Amino acid sequence: MSNADRHSVIAQAVREAGHVTVQDLAVLTGASEMTIRRDLDVLAGQGVLERVRGGARTLLLRGEEPPFALRAREAVDAKRRIAAEVSSLIADGESVLLDSGTTCLEVARLLRERPVTVMPLSLQAVHVLSAPPGRAALMVPGGRPRAAEGALTGPLTLASLAALRFDTAVIGCCGLSAAEGLTAYDLDDAAVKKAGIASARRVVVAADGGKLGRTAYAHVGPATLLHTLVTDTTVPADEVAALEGSGTVVKAV
Repeated sequence: MSNADRHSVIAQAVREAGHVTVQDLAVLTGASEMTIRRDLDVLAGQGVLERVRGGARTLLLRGEEPPFALRAREAVDAKRRIAAEVSSLIADGESVLLDSGTTCLEVARLLRERPVTVMPLSLQAVHVLSAPPGRAALMVPGGRPRAAEGALTGPLTLASLAALRFDTAVIGCCGLSAAEGLTAYDLDDAAVKKAGIASARRVVVAADGGKLGRTAYAHVGPATLLHTLVTDTTVPADEVAALEGSGTVVKAV
């Protein structure tokens, strides 16, 4: 098991159990306890978990948004497949609004090589799209980055979105269901997503199957606003049927 894979397994185990011992993680991963202790120190330094005597525990309260560093380690292969499908839906020459989040960051890596115009809503995606020798034309909005997330929010971000019109908005989410619609953990983030959806001719949601059937704190809008959902094969079948019934095209890759 590679370091990255082991870190992902550890992060998921701590998140699901709340508290895990070094011994348990050694059995789970097949690594030595010394290696596990080093892994926990690294993950604690990244804000993924809290190091405690004999193991680690989650930093999350119930209903709290997981930190970016933790989400970046989850469902990586699925997010890359989703990003590839989203990129295939975007034609050369399009203007694209790209939401914040780990799945949208994978989309940024692919759009960087495309002759498209992109306005990203996170500092991470700005960094990816601005790195040479990319082909995408980068537009940078105003705004205030959320701590640790890098997601841009606030009046300047909303003003940037209101001033422009996009062919496609690629939106991430914290929760999506046919009944409750699109939701986010943060009210400011929800406001930006609403403005982004309003500024685009087409709305494509990029979300792994773990987001489906879940509801977060801040409501963004009904599922009927979405033209296409790109997700993975773990998506619940009943949610697929319900979303398709509301007019959303669902692509599970």
